[in-house]
Amino acid sequence: MEIEFTTNREPTLGVELELHIVDPTTCNLVNASNEILSEIGAPHPGGEHPKAKHELFQSTVEIITGICRSPAEARADLQATLAEVQAAAADRGLKLMSSGTHPFARSCDQLISPSPRYHALVEEMQWPARRLLICGAHFHVGLRSGEEAIAVSNELQRHLPLFMIASASSPFLETEDTGLASTRSKVFESLPTAGLPPRLRDWRDFERFMDCLLAAKCISSVREVWWDVRPHPDFGTVELRMCDAPPTLRETTALAALAQTLVAESAELYERGELPTPPTEWMTRENRWLAARHGVEAQLIVDDHGVREPAGDILERLLERIRPVACRIGAETELDDLLELWSIGPSYLRQRRIIDKGGSYEDVVVSLIDELETDQPRR
Repeated sequence: MEIEFTTNREPTLGVELELHIVDPTTCNLVNASNEILSEIGAPHPGGEHPKAKHELFQSTVEIITGICRSPAEARADLQATLAEVQAAAADRGLKLMSSGTHPFARSCDQLISPSPRYHALVEEMQWPARRLLICGAHFHVGLRSGEEAIAVSNELQRHLPLFMIASASSPFLETEDTGLASTRSKVFESLPTAGLPPRLRDWRDFERFMDCLLAAKCISSVREVWWDVRPHPDFGTVELRMCDAPPTLRETTALAALAQTLVAESAELYERGELPTPPTEWMTRENRWLAARHGVEAQLIVDDHGVREPAGDILERLLERIRPVACRIGAETELDDLLELWSIGPSYLRQRRIIDKGGSYEDVVVSLIDELETDQPRR
């Protein structure tokens, strides 16, 4: 079948952020999304808020932006919806937090959201789906064509580990320190169409692959392919899905700037026929693991000879190289913020510092709530 790709003439930006609903007294999750979304959706057609949605469990909600031109515009868009959800939560004595995992809540205590789609997912996937008590951040960047989207998606896999490290916020799962920076990434990749995408040659290759999955009834729509990086034909974007949910909008916006700038640069190189050969699949897979396991301490593989370099050095060089592109598209301020946030330390480090100083998992939740409300990562 032919899959139409919506054309975007500019590298537009869209952001999706998933959030946990928390009782500030017990610090545990609360199944309250139905009531919150019903309240803020009431003034809108069909009773559904256009930028706040259900997620798999009733203890989470997702907020999304419209089509934005810059990270600053995306941040303002997210902030407006976040304020609405926070107010509705506060009416019920509840708070929100943003993190890849909750440190001690159990997935077996959560209720599935009312959408038939989610119930069908759990029925088909069983245990892997029931474990998905996780939150992520997704970034959409507009492209001109499906062919361009495949080429850019292949190139973006080179940078996937840096996104994972900068957003890593899931060191704990159900009262256990997993030893990982990003536990969420390992939980989510257990789904059959999640994790790293296959290496595709062109758009026709993508269409053939979707044809096969649909004919085999492995999926019912292209939306059920949840790769770390994927083309989104309806939106006309490439979507980056590898990030944990960062605790602050400041961090989310910096990652959005990195996503938009890298896609814009890759598209320019594609148009000039100058995109480099994508990294080998084994290198991409190993670097993904190193990022999830070691976070900022990761030594990433940089060539086929097995040479490794510190992730921080790789990020510094990358940001210096792509800054002119960021300036052209209006993302330079947020992109420059990424190095300072890296030096403060991603959330997985900040969460562990609390425990290392004698704090509890409840203290971790309190800190995460505060970080979202103040939009400042704790040093």
